Amino acid sequence: MAEIPIDPTLGPVLARTGDERAVLESFLDFHRATVSRKLAGLSDADARRRLVPSLTTLAGLVKHLTLVERNWFPFLLAPEPGDAYMTSEEEAEASFALDDSDTVESLVIDYERACVRSREIAARFDLDHVVPHPQLGEVSLRWILTHMVEETARHAGHADILRELTDGSTGAI
Repeated sequence: MAEIPIDPTLGPVLARTGDERAVLESFLDFHRATVSRKLAGLSDADARRRLVPSLTTLAGLVKHLTLVERNWFPFLLAPEPGDAYMTSEEEAEASFALDDSDTVESLVIDYERACVRSREIAARFDLDHVVPHPQLGEVSLRWILTHMVEETARHAGHADILRELTDGSTGAI
């Protein structure tokens, strides 16, 4: 029986027999890459276009997810002086707001750098590593990774809809 080739961008498929960490990290990385790809080829104006009543735009989603990466990995697992964990709904909503200097290129670069930093920090700890959380008491790295899969996948879905409304493009790739 001939093997069906697997698209190498589908990390979760490649990790289908991996351990728990490999599966969690591959799903998270897949959704992170999907979010970045949703901005590929868009003008700054298209990425900023508001197509829904909220501040949710393609560019705003990437800016928000950059803060989310920093919030859950460096700020919790490797905080530095001055790091402030985002706790309020108002802060979360404001994280979608764009500055005049925000471009598709700068937002994707910042997001991908934040993801690299998150991976580096997470790699230093085992899944059972627990840290204090300002609202939840304590969270494990396992919980953080699971939450980030959910958060990033949810916003990747939003990005897919916004991209389809922008130019008709759909799909994870």
